[in-house]
Amino acid sequence: QVQLVESGGGLVQAGGSLRLSCAASGRSINVRTMGWFRQAPGKEREFVAAISGIAGRTGYADSVKGRFTISRDNAQNTVWLQMNSLKPEDTAVYSCAASAPFRPITTIGSDYDYWGQGTQVTVSS
Repeated sequence: QVQLVESGGGLVQAGGSLRLSCAASGRSINVRTMGWFRQAPGKEREFVAAISGIAGRTGYADSVKGRFTISRDNAQNTVWLQMNSLKPEDTAVYSCAASAPFRPITTIGSDYDYWGQGTQVTVSS
């Protein structure tokens, strides 16, 4: 089992920055792809970013490319999402997720086995 706890959300003005953290416990996440997803009120959950376990390859949704950066520290069992130039449309609950071991990087939510509870990000205009 892998337990995931997100932190770092909050209220920020448009153009501002936030850094989300995802702390993992239980089994190691070293060889798992880790992803960030978000869900705004009344909308479907959508992929934001992912980072593979071994090679550290990254992938981003087009809507956040160039503004968000995903990173990880396997020694700390932690994944981060640095969000810059935030826009009101980035407002959502952000959740991190862990895949099964050795799964390649994926944007599909059902490919992830473990999920955190989420942290609210609100961007005011």
